[in-house]
Amino acid sequence: MSESVTTPADDKTGKIDPSPRRILVFGASGYIGTNLVPRLLTAGHPVRAAARTPEVLEARHWPGVELIAADALKPETLAPALQGIDTAYYLVHSMAAGKRFGSIDLQAAHHFAQAAAAAGVRRIVYLGGLVPPAADTEHIVSRRQTGDVLRAGTVPITEVRAGIIVGPGSAAFEVMRDLVFHLPVMVTPRWVRSTSPPIALENLLEYLVRIAQVPEAAGKILDAAGAEYLSYADMMRIMAEEAGRRPPRIFALRLLTPQLSALWLRLITSVPTPVARALIEGMRQDFVADDEEIRRLVPQTLLDFRASVQAAFEAERQHTVAARWTEGAFQFRNYRPEYAFYAKRAEGEAVAQAPPDAVWKVVVGIGGRNRYYAMNPLWKIREVLDWMVGGPGLNYGRRDPDDLRVGDTVDSWRVIGIEPQRRLTLFFGMRAPGSGVLEFELEPEGDGTRIRMTAFWHPAGVWGLLYWYALVPAHLFIFAAMTRAIAQRAETQTGEPR
Repeated sequence: MSESVTTPADDKTGKIDPSPRRILVFGASGYIGTNLVPRLLTAGHPVRAAARTPEVLEARHWPGVELIAADALKPETLAPALQGIDTAYYLVHSMAAGKRFGSIDLQAAHHFAQAAAAAGVRRIVYLGGLVPPAADTEHIVSRRQTGDVLRAGTVPITEVRAGIIVGPGSAAFEVMRDLVFHLPVMVTPRWVRSTSPPIALENLLEYLVRIAQVPEAAGKILDAAGAEYLSYADMMRIMAEEAGRRPPRIFALRLLTPQLSALWLRLITSVPTPVARALIEGMRQDFVADDEEIRRLVPQTLLDFRASVQAAFEAERQHTVAARWTEGAFQFRNYRPEYAFYAKRAEGEAVAQAPPDAVWKVVVGIGGRNRYYAMNPLWKIREVLDWMVGGPGLNYGRRDPDDLRVGDTVDSWRVIGIEPQRRLTLFFGMRAPGSGVLEFELEPEGDGTRIRMTAFWHPAGVWGLLYWYALVPAHLFIFAAMTRAIAQRAETQTGEPR
């Protein structure tokens, strides 16, 4: 398979360069990267995927994709990621980092532009955001300035600017989903009347995959938009209709500032608060896209918003079964579209002076007669409460006292993933307003093993969030105690000092 690339000067016969090329998706663990990598593979491109923590990428199970750890804030990690790359997709943004995300974004872009030039990269494709004429919010300004910093380098940049992306995991889509499924009446800011051209995830991915093959697109800024302009109120109405819900009644008030709106969303949605805040601040004005040029360069049929929502819900239903927890996977949301895409999480960890195989024997022995190794009275209280409301909380037992298989029940849990001596994933079976997963991870550390225990919770609206926040202190206390107890038991069984 050839990995050459046709430059504009080499292109004699047409506008599209069809030759396969080695591609880097930088920021592959994010929303767009997670969806872009499989599309590039389908198109026949050899792909290298980079993220700060490649373990997250391993959970995607992408066949043939080279995974590598790289961080744009650590320039020394960029050269290996960019070595031998012709085209690099830059999909990094730092909204979740908090108030300093703008300066962080610019620093990261500067490092990446320098490293890409040094590595001989021939094109960078950057996904930015639509920019209103009077843009003044840090989120929008940062996305524009990031493109400027990348263009200041010597590698040609193709910047694709998009607004609301309609697909599972998109921040705007998930905010609207949480509102539609859980609030029949809404008191909202005036931003619900602002208009924008939402684009289907399918259409945006098509643009991104094909635009990198168009020599004419090098050095251009291209707006990408959907088939129509809608207000946020209209989008929520259509989404409700497609979800089989009654459209919410919306009352828009001048009194709700972006700051108050962000605090309000924190009580309603599981979308990370910094992301929701940046999203709200950017909704204060209308967005306009001049997408004539990108439609000329990459012709395709654009979905309207209703068809985009239908495609998003269908994509969730077709989601493949995963062996471990991954953000937004429909399986871990109990196949319920009203359960939040983004999970809340709590964890505890400890280090055992014992090898992974010894720790693994203790981990897979959880439940049944062994119970939970620590804080069993607290577990008992929760199980009784579940039993009182008709749940399976008092269903103690397991198929085998020592062995586990996928599909086994462990008390009220169900085993949904096993990677021997590495990871055990359990699905929460008790009644609660949402869906939960408990995951044990083992990692060799020196002569011992680090044990990490993480709970992931996909809340169902306000009640699911309140349930989570009420239990977080208990979770942190219990998980710390459980991982210490597992470590001590493994050490005792191997004769290691405690």
